Amino acid sequence: MEIRISNLSKDFSLEGKKLRALDLVNLTIPANQIFTILGPSGCGKTTLLRCIVGLETPDSGEITIGEEIVFSKEKSIFIPPEKRGLGMVFQTYAIWPHMNVSDNVAYPLQARREPKEKIKRKIAEVLQLVQLAGFENRPATKLSGGQQQRVALARALVAEPKVILFDEPLSNLDAKLREETRKELRRFLTRLKITAVYVTHDQAEALSLSDTIAVMNNGRIVEIGTPRHIYFHSEHKFVADFIGRANILEGQVTAMENHYLITDTPLGPITCQKKRELEVGKKVYICIRPEFIKIIKADQKNGPNIFPGKIESLVFSGDLCEGQVGIGQITINFQVEPTSPLKEGEEIFLQLPPDHCQILLH
Repeated sequence: MEIRISNLSKDFSLEGKKLRALDLVNLTIPANQIFTILGPSGCGKTTLLRCIVGLETPDSGEITIGEEIVFSKEKSIFIPPEKRGLGMVFQTYAIWPHMNVSDNVAYPLQARREPKEKIKRKIAEVLQLVQLAGFENRPATKLSGGQQQRVALARALVAEPKVILFDEPLSNLDAKLREETRKELRRFLTRLKITAVYVTHDQAEALSLSDTIAVMNNGRIVEIGTPRHIYFHSEHKFVADFIGRANILEGQVTAMENHYLITDTPLGPITCQKKRELEVGKKVYICIRPEFIKIIKADQKNGPNIFPGKIESLVFSGDLCEGQVGIGQITINFQVEPTSPLKEGEEIFLQLPPDHCQILLH
């Protein structure tokens, strides 16, 4: 079920001041995809989700789910949440502690006065789907965080919604369980072929879970694309800086050579990948991801983008070492294998591969 959002605005009042949570948002969420709205705290992503559900009333704009307009300020339309055919999984799961698993999951069907046999059959089907078969009579308070999350998912799915929405549902889980649960969640949602709208501030979660990501900031959609596009090919400084770790330098285009741009930066000349024609003198930003930076020996100095520096810090984090190199007044973040013999204080040469030096225009 496709969702279309047109010119949506929402203001809040805080201590007498007007705060714009949504600023003329225009967005189309394709059917049968996992669509993630990603952004920092306070960017408006949860407000947007609550407007889609009907828990917040926008100040202007229109929301259409499928072929039905569920909100329109101009046409004075507001369909209440319970009639929008949506499922919702909250950050806190909203599991009723006095009920067992079966009763928690059954609640939406009981509210619709479905026949008891139909409710029993649907509960069995959905608990099988979320791998909780046999947990029907287990008290909700005796479940782990991951199991409670799956109960919340089962309760949202049992009513067979047109769309299911998630408001940071994994943020209360520990790191390992969060990783395992998002893999399960992607498997479930892909199998169901359902439209899922997922809100998170966690970049790793968005990249691993989504078919499409919309990055928000200050109440606006900054950029939309696949996870790979957002990570490797964004042209926005905010997006590149927010997604993963990035070294971002100010630069100016000085020349174009075949498939590359030459830029002048505080480090010196940097050769970058050329995605489009840019005029000489154009001010840009250059993004270099730490994982692409190479450490080379003095006798290997061959090619562009090689700079001498001194390792200022090197931190072991299990699967890799994260380091910082001082080059003049500039600090560059890099990564090496955890078995690397490099040490703090060591003089080294960095190479920034031109194909991984990305031009940002905004």
